[in-house]
Amino acid sequence: MAKANVTNFDVAEYLDNEETIAAYLSAELAEGDPKYIKIALANIARARNMSALAKKAGLTRAGLYRALEPDSRAEYATIQKIMNALDVQLVVKPRSNPMHLAA
Repeated sequence: MAKANVTNFDVAEYLDNEETIAAYLSAELAEGDPKYIKIALANIARARNMSALAKKAGLTRAGLYRALEPDSRAEYATIQKIMNALDVQLVVKPRSNPMHLAA
């Protein structure tokens, strides 16, 4: 039996324009798991040059890596600095099936 020729998939290779980045990050934000949001931000950061992004966000490169580790407890302010440096913003909209709070 012949071996399949498989290459590793790296999402960062496909994050080559603002629309793709926005769609990718929006999809992860919609899922709502902070771990995967940080992974998405890390992938976008790799696509956009980690060192330059860290400088633009006012972080060290090591600090940027630490903040974007899936299990990090990065503060919202740090995540917002990273998002600002990436020139993306959070957009809030109602869910298609809203959960109403009991009075």
